Amino acid sequence: MKDELMKMLEEREDEMIEIRRYLHEHPELSFKEEKTATYIADFYKGKDVEIETNVGNGYGIIVTIRGDLEGKTIGLRADFDALPINEEADVPYKSKNAGVMHACAHDAHTAYLLILADCLLQLKDQMKGTIKIIHQHAEEQPPGGAKSIVDSGKLDDLEAIFGIHMLPMAKAGTVGYHSGYSFNGRTYFKLKIQGIGGHGSSPHKANDAIVAGAYFVTTVQTIVSRRVNPLDAGVVTIGSFDGKGSFNVIKDSIEIEGDIRYSNEEAQKVINREFKRIVKGLEGVFGVTCELTYTADYPPLYNDPELTTFVADTLDGTQDKDIKEVKEFPKMSPSDDFAYYLEEFPGTYFYIGCTPKGVEEPYFNHHPKFDIDEDAILIAAKSVGQVVCSYLDQAK
Repeated sequence: MKDELMKMLEEREDEMIEIRRYLHEHPELSFKEEKTATYIADFYKGKDVEIETNVGNGYGIIVTIRGDLEGKTIGLRADFDALPINEEADVPYKSKNAGVMHACAHDAHTAYLLILADCLLQLKDQMKGTIKIIHQHAEEQPPGGAKSIVDSGKLDDLEAIFGIHMLPMAKAGTVGYHSGYSFNGRTYFKLKIQGIGGHGSSPHKANDAIVAGAYFVTTVQTIVSRRVNPLDAGVVTIGSFDGKGSFNVIKDSIEIEGDIRYSNEEAQKVINREFKRIVKGLEGVFGVTCELTYTADYPPLYNDPELTTFVADTLDGTQDKDIKEVKEFPKMSPSDDFAYYLEEFPGTYFYIGCTPKGVEEPYFNHHPKFDIDEDAILIAAKSVGQVVCSYLDQAK
């Protein structure tokens, strides 16, 4: 089955690229992917699969392929939302939706999985077990689509889940992996500090919210430098300090927004505790009142060590001409809501190199000039296909 699948994927490479370019030209933002979801659902119409649409808190789609032979149940996930970015890449398939761009390769993720799913469907008479194809909405925008799909209960029978992300950290032909904690978790915060306004000439009659906010900005950085274990990673970013007013007026209130990242659950607990302690301390030290919004968006992404080793060994052992190198990638600081699947099911999230040909310093994901080597789409399909065949071939 594996050899037949690889041949089918090679024969449909042009179709994958065509789908990717169509999706690239027609990107849609998180929770607004109505036309993209319709396009995906239409692809499966008339095929011998079970299609569930509007899964979770948006346009999520689960397509179930049941093999004719008894076996395990696994999930494969690809995201399909785009970003609020005005595309600057000079490509013939440039976004036709102003201010919206597939700058994170979700178009390519969807293209490879559509064709892989269709090929697996045609081989289901040889297939052991069941595959649930998860086309997920809203990865880019918290609260994301993954958690709601998990909470729907429609994946409760999964025994493993696999996903990939294209990253321009290596050329097409390279597959990367990382065991254990691999992507950071993320929390959003918004802090409103309420003081008492007044005249700049009489600070003693006011209570300056800007002074309290400035103290907060510097003090909160000590969480990472003095509270988080140096062997763990943590970042506290102040992205917005809204305190604009008149030069001779003491502001009565300000708002600060930011982003917190952490490499594992222990670092998350420490940062949460210390952050809230500092906010409470502001009230005591400065006599202000604080209103805090503190929302954990995505947890740290933890790749199951056993399944990560299985994926690495499977791909390293293949003789496929397109999979040229399999190597360990470093732990990375971005976040991804695939982490929610991995909290519930054993699985692994691995990486497909996609640096455009002839480029030494590629634009990274989320850049307005981001692009990929489209050879990576076939490599994604083959890599996941190899893993699927090897995993399902194992005795139940």
